[in-house]
Amino acid sequence: MTERLVVIGGDAAGLAAASQARKRRAAADLEIVAFEKGGYASYSACGIPYLIAGDVAGPDRLIAREPAVFRDKQAIDLRMHSEVTAIDVHASTVTVHDWTTGKEYGQPYDQLVIATGAVATRPPLPGADATGVHGIQTLTDAMDLERRLGEEKPERAVVVGAGYIGLEMAEALIRRGLTVALVDDGPQPMRTLDPDMGALVADGLRGIGVTLYQGERVTAFSTAKNGHIEAVQTGTGTIRAELVVLGMGNRPDSALAAAAGIPVGPTGGIRTDRQMRTSVDGVWAAGDAVETFHLVSGRPVAIALGTHANKQGRVAGINLGGGYATFPGVLGTAVSKICDYEIARTGLTEAEAADAGFATESVVVESTTRAGYFPGATSMKTKLIAERRTGRLLGAQIIGKEGAAKRIDGLAIALWNRMTVEDMSGLDLSYAPPFSPVWDPVLIAARKAAELIERAAEA
Repeated sequence: MTERLVVIGGDAAGLAAASQARKRRAAADLEIVAFEKGGYASYSACGIPYLIAGDVAGPDRLIAREPAVFRDKQAIDLRMHSEVTAIDVHASTVTVHDWTTGKEYGQPYDQLVIATGAVATRPPLPGADATGVHGIQTLTDAMDLERRLGEEKPERAVVVGAGYIGLEMAEALIRRGLTVALVDDGPQPMRTLDPDMGALVADGLRGIGVTLYQGERVTAFSTAKNGHIEAVQTGTGTIRAELVVLGMGNRPDSALAAAAGIPVGPTGGIRTDRQMRTSVDGVWAAGDAVETFHLVSGRPVAIALGTHANKQGRVAGINLGGGYATFPGVLGTAVSKICDYEIARTGLTEAEAADAGFATESVVVESTTRAGYFPGATSMKTKLIAERRTGRLLGAQIIGKEGAAKRIDGLAIALWNRMTVEDMSGLDLSYAPPFSPVWDPVLIAARKAAELIERAAEA
């Protein structure tokens, strides 16, 4: 008897699950139906700011596989413009609204994967839905913004929110020739960094012409008589704007699951076990919609990254296909490029470590990306956070220019393996003048941290 797998969501997690399940089970044994409410599937949302900036030639470059590929080559019935509006876990059916025809129908399932992703934060403020106020969550959002930039040619933009997307969009709009203001209610850009490292990001933004309004809360969006945005109101004044981009982060899109009685955790993400199963029989979940486990703090977290989504979808699909796989948790490793700076982080910040109950020691070292005498060597700062008693690495941050940020991967491996900074100081890292000083910045930082831990123990 043929079993039916229904997948809600046609991007990284959902289609990874469908593809892995298909790889292990033939169409005669497993029918797969996937629903995507938008017009694009299997694309890189992380590439959207670079599309707007002009680094990516067009939206097609961000699409990994067209829907027809899934249908024709993998026998995955991927239905576009089809939004699942309800799940009935007792009847094992989902309700689907077809936006192309306007019709609604029920779809039974034997196994269900929920991969609804994340939903962008849109503030409940006057004017937030005005013409010219754009969220940047999907490729459709990006194309709407691209059309506005091309047709209306706005000159002044305000970006609200100073996380990764907000900063990347601020730079993209500067490169498109707009005057850009960035508004955030925090004291620094990128709260996933410690303040001393975030200050370097602020300097870089100012250096390319972005006006920063830090510690400012948006109170309203003012519109003209035609309903188009004309200004952003904050607690201290008015910022003129013909375009607003919301980069205020996102949250797990778990409302559909919660309404069906599928447990949701304290982060708002769907709860699963390590195999990506929910506590409801036959229901799995993966990607930005789920809650996962932080390997350093030991706490539940919801971190929306394509890397996690692909891995979790793969795990769910392997298990659905009869194999065995688990998703162990996350470190929150992330990397980005803002202006001339490469920015990377993994593990916990000082504040996060303190909140998790760790007593810490931190070091910041300044070094160069290459041997100092080699052409192109630039300055970089590496910060390590270690547990005071044991010397165990708890977190790391890097800011520098070309050649700096990918060093975070070595630090993430050290974190993954619960290494101490003393262990790290003897790592056999590669050396050649075009790539590193003889003492790599990671080794210098680890040695300095180990010395600090030793002095603290002797005190």
